[in-house]
Amino acid sequence: MLEVNKIHLGDCYELIKQIPDNSIDLILTVPPYDFHCGTINKTGIFKNRYVAPGKEIVNMNINSGYDMSILKEFIRVLKNINIFLWCNKEQIKDYLNYFSNYDVSFEILTWHKTNPTPLTKNTFLPDTEYCLYFREKGKVNLNDGYDLKSKYYITSTNKADKDNYLHPTIKPLEIIKKQILHTTQENDIVLDCFCGSGTTCLAAQETNRQFIGIEVDPKYHKIAVNRLNGILANGQMSIFTKF
Repeated sequence: MLEVNKIHLGDCYELIKQIPDNSIDLILTVPPYDFHCGTINKTGIFKNRYVAPGKEIVNMNINSGYDMSILKEFIRVLKNINIFLWCNKEQIKDYLNYFSNYDVSFEILTWHKTNPTPLTKNTFLPDTEYCLYFREKGKVNLNDGYDLKSKYYITSTNKADKDNYLHPTIKPLEIIKKQILHTTQENDIVLDCFCGSGTTCLAAQETNRQFIGIEVDPKYHKIAVNRLNGILANGQMSIFTKF
């Protein structure tokens, strides 16, 4: 079993094999997106669609999707199917098709940004992000709380988080905390196999849940581990740290 309450450095496709069957209460993760941002001209600016965050995502090589075979491992390690998958629009159909083979309920959750970048061409504004939630029918009970039950979230873009932790697909901590509070109990184990800057693990820590994080990139692994200790990517202590 991978050590609990730790962010592990390594390939999640291999490390997840060390997690026993039926041992995880919730998976909440942001796998690599699958989309095309257009081409880049000689100035380094995208000819179409939006410049940010698309350019950042391409530079990190997290825009070409991932091997969805890991979903089988997700189902193996979960006690019951209980999964949040943040994704882009192009991935929704594939996820819905995959989980149609299981007896699950699903929701399409959305995060709406009040101040998206206006740099678009021949497309809609990048003001909405998507999250699919799957839970096994009759097995996973949702916690009450009106503020937890909304299927959409409205905030400004989280530029401060991106500046502090340098990850282009970072999600607002408060949204992730609500998702965890809605679908788990205290001391449950939350797994994030694509840990990035550690938002899921920090949200679990701050809601009295246990967690297992996995991140393949040493740069972001270090940022995520430091973040749990209240340290920003630049090495300074966060003003929001509990210490």
